Amino acid sequence: MKAQTGRIDKKTPSLAGDLWGGLASMLVALPSSIAFGVLVYSPLGKEYVGLGALAGILGAASLGLVTPFIGRTGGLISAPCAPAAAVLSAFMAGLLTGNVGGLEPANILTLMALTVLLSAGFQILYGAIGGGRLIKFVPYPVVSGYLSGVGVLIALGQLPKLFGLPKGISLLQGLISPGLWKWEGLVIGIVTMIIMVIIPRITRKVPAAIYALLGGMLTYFLLALFSSELLELADNPLVIGPIHTSGSFLAAVGDRASSLLAVDINSIRLILIPALTLSVLLSIDTLKTCVVLDALTRSRHNSDRELMGQGIGNLVSFLAGGMPGAGTMGPTLVNVTSGGRTPRSGVFEGSFVVLTLLLLSQLVAWVPIGALAGILLVIALRMLDWRSMLRLLRYPAGRLDCAVIAGVVLVAVTVDLIAASGVGVALAILLFIRDQIRGSVIRRKMDLNQVSSKTRRLDSERKILDQFGWQGVFCELQGNLFFGTTDQLFSHLEADLRRKRFILFDMRRVQSMDYTAAHLFEQMQAQLEERGGRLLFTGMPSALLDRRDFERYLAQLGVVSEGGVMVSETLDSALDWMEEQILEASGVRTKDDEQLLELKDFDLFREFEERTQKELLACMHEISVEQGQKIFSQGDQGDEIFLIRRGSVRVLLPLKGGKWHHLATIGRGDFFGELSFLDLSIRSADVEAKAKTDLYVLSRSRFNEKSYSDAVFGVQVFARLALAIAKRLRHTDTELQALEER
Repeated sequence: MKAQTGRIDKKTPSLAGDLWGGLASMLVALPSSIAFGVLVYSPLGKEYVGLGALAGILGAASLGLVTPFIGRTGGLISAPCAPAAAVLSAFMAGLLTGNVGGLEPANILTLMALTVLLSAGFQILYGAIGGGRLIKFVPYPVVSGYLSGVGVLIALGQLPKLFGLPKGISLLQGLISPGLWKWEGLVIGIVTMIIMVIIPRITRKVPAAIYALLGGMLTYFLLALFSSELLELADNPLVIGPIHTSGSFLAAVGDRASSLLAVDINSIRLILIPALTLSVLLSIDTLKTCVVLDALTRSRHNSDRELMGQGIGNLVSFLAGGMPGAGTMGPTLVNVTSGGRTPRSGVFEGSFVVLTLLLLSQLVAWVPIGALAGILLVIALRMLDWRSMLRLLRYPAGRLDCAVIAGVVLVAVTVDLIAASGVGVALAILLFIRDQIRGSVIRRKMDLNQVSSKTRRLDSERKILDQFGWQGVFCELQGNLFFGTTDQLFSHLEADLRRKRFILFDMRRVQSMDYTAAHLFEQMQAQLEERGGRLLFTGMPSALLDRRDFERYLAQLGVVSEGGVMVSETLDSALDWMEEQILEASGVRTKDDEQLLELKDFDLFREFEERTQKELLACMHEISVEQGQKIFSQGDQGDEIFLIRRGSVRVLLPLKGGKWHHLATIGRGDFFGELSFLDLSIRSADVEAKAKTDLYVLSRSRFNEKSYSDAVFGVQVFARLALAIAKRLRHTDTELQALEER
């Protein structure tokens, strides 16, 4: 691996590379799988330790042989893992010490097998419904806390085995009673842990777990030179012991399948939560490994297909009597660094596990329990995310996340992993609410004297809007409007609700809304209505995360109704409506005025002397256009400026695909077409009549004829035109500045 890039050197996949990768990863996965199997089964008694080792081996074989065919993630190695061991051992401990009476070990093993089966079914379901994309979004503090809790539980479970404490003796009592210790097992475990920690600093060519296991076995046989009873396999509490396999494999599969017939409702109740917890943990563990693998190999896995592969692999493991597992980090990294690049390497790993079972099962029987406990203790310590906790504790912003990790760990240790999963889900919800509250739901907020509609206003109207624009406010909302953010929204607008008449919400960036938000809008409307105002919505989404049509939802609740909250199709029409209300309240008639304006009524020429106005009028002609009729189009040649005597026009910018962008609406008493009048260039946009419109038309060519004979006349017209354009530009600058404010 290149240290500077953190990636595996890109190599062409080869059969030899996959073969060596499978062998190397087997050497890592097999000792851990055996240890996890022993961890789960040992609470049932010494006679079940060998069965636990066999379950670990069968789980590694099943997952290795089956999962790569379905998941198809190149280089991924699946095997029994720590989360599976922790959940199942906690479940088994609960059955042994809980309120469920009359359960024999055989019944407990059946319930555990059914838990594995149901968990596998959940994983297949996650993949089938696209849940792979959702599981990856579980907050990291929750995952970190859960895995750290798993590490603590594994450590607490292995310490009695390390010290060789008798069954029924508590850990605290055993630690303070050295007379109960089996010093041979303690020495073996300490040697194993030392090798496990030191070897990676010396070499990584052979996995540390292999060196540690061999070192533990060598220590065991060295101690046997001084104690001959250690060389006896039967009833030896320091080793795994004989691995018994009775009957054919197909018969065992048949027995597993027939056990499903004994399932009843009480069994389902017992296994449902552990199975759900196990499925989520195994899925997270797999997808986390896949993400790291993608970064190393510059590839991309299919999360849904991989979950289905893991589920089917665990289903086969159930039928074979093996441990469940997931895509594991250690064996996967060893696989890709050894040359494994394709799913074949996973199949080779499973095949090598089968060969080990067939050829070396007698050797596996001599594996010391203390050595397995030492390996698991090192694994457990590495699972503790203490680096993240220390890093988070340094900064105030990270202390809540640190508290989440600590809380999940505490519940996992003091109660159980099932309760910790519930706490983790609750904390995940709280983290989501916290993140939503941290960011403001108001993306942008401006008064009406900072933003305006696309309707060009006369100078007199613009002065009124500048003076009284504070009566209306425009807010662009974002994110999720729910009980966690509505109080924040109300707090930001509380002062505005006491003094303003109109509030406009742009909802285009809102992703979801609940009843609390709808109720708040109803309260806002009632408060604004007391001063003759109104609440307005625009940009109402209809294809949201929850597939809810906002407008229909609010209408069903009675929030949007005639005389209630107003919904506008476009932002421009909502802004225009508020401007009209402010202008009408100030005594300005802005609509339904059919009287034709004379030239003297236009602000542009109102200050001219009567003689100058008559000379200007002599250069003009009058036209009338029907609603929807084009006055000119983009690219047309023309040198006229148009003055609107009655009616209004829309200025449209054509876009690709036959679409257009609405630039402005220009009404009675205003003008347009000034750019071509000034530079004699082609038209830059389309203009069409919004209603039946009467116009004065001033041609530049006719204007020039008059200007040549009367230079003062020309200067006066250009000066007034320049002043009007300057005012427009200043207003545009104000709007742009408001839009750019962060």
